[in-house]
Amino acid sequence: MPTTIFATPSIPFGCNPNYCHIVETKSKQPSKRATGADATSTPLEAREQNARSGTQSIERVVGMLRVIASRGRRGMRIADVVSVSGLPMSTCFRMLQRLELEGLVYRNPLTRKYHLGPLLYELGLLAQPSYHLSELCDEALQVIADQTQDTVYLSERRGSESICTSRALGDYPIKALTLDVGIRRPMGVGAGGLAILSALPEAEADRIVEASGPHYAKFGSLDPGFVRAAVIESRARGYSFLDSAATPGTAAVGVAFPPKNPIAAISVAAISSRLGPSRRVEVAKIIQKQVRVICTLLHSHAPTSAAGLGKKAT
Repeated sequence: MPTTIFATPSIPFGCNPNYCHIVETKSKQPSKRATGADATSTPLEAREQNARSGTQSIERVVGMLRVIASRGRRGMRIADVVSVSGLPMSTCFRMLQRLELEGLVYRNPLTRKYHLGPLLYELGLLAQPSYHLSELCDEALQVIADQTQDTVYLSERRGSESICTSRALGDYPIKALTLDVGIRRPMGVGAGGLAILSALPEAEADRIVEASGPHYAKFGSLDPGFVRAAVIESRARGYSFLDSAATPGTAAVGVAFPPKNPIAAISVAAISSRLGPSRRVEVAKIIQKQVRVICTLLHSHAPTSAAGLGKKAT
């Protein structure tokens, strides 16, 4: 029987939801290569192969959720998911369909954008740690916002990335809203992540920059050489400073804490014209004063909770 293909001529196969793959009526014989592998594989090898396959599937799912989370509450269209993830359209479509059925992602029927799903929120409520750094820093963030009148961010370390966990807004009418709560970025992209990176031991910081190299290109003109130079400058001045690095027209100052084991950073972002040489020094002093208050609170907190926080951050 001849092979039959169904397709709409005016719509490319990859974009047509109704296209059919080629159907062969003849039964396929198993290849010698596959048969030989099956014949020689031991039960232990088969179990190890299945375990590796399962691990790769988990990595793909987590990677897909990270991609969608990278846009915060704005969501992502499937074309953007394909572009950022580097996976084929068909693979992304199948994964997103399944994740949506499980409640891990949600697709807005009007915008057709994917967002993190309700199940993640429900699981997050159960996974809440007993120690909330963002709650501990709330008052300090607001004090800084009141004194600088600009936008203040709290960034916490997560491996080689930093995640925005809190934000306070000042009264200045033009605000630099460069981050949403929940956004993750490679350390070195923003002033908060750069401050943490600069406070780490030199060898550890260099490893992070090297590993994050391929990701920097997604944020303007950043590259490992630029980040390394910014780290050296940050160490020399005692705080980080970036101007129009990832977001043109905006600048930010950041200070990491605690000094000996940096787990987080506070940064102040504003339009570039508001953070000239003299004012950025003034803003850095305001942040450093509140960071000392936070460090005192950290030391006075329960030892077990503080130790747990340090472990989570590393």
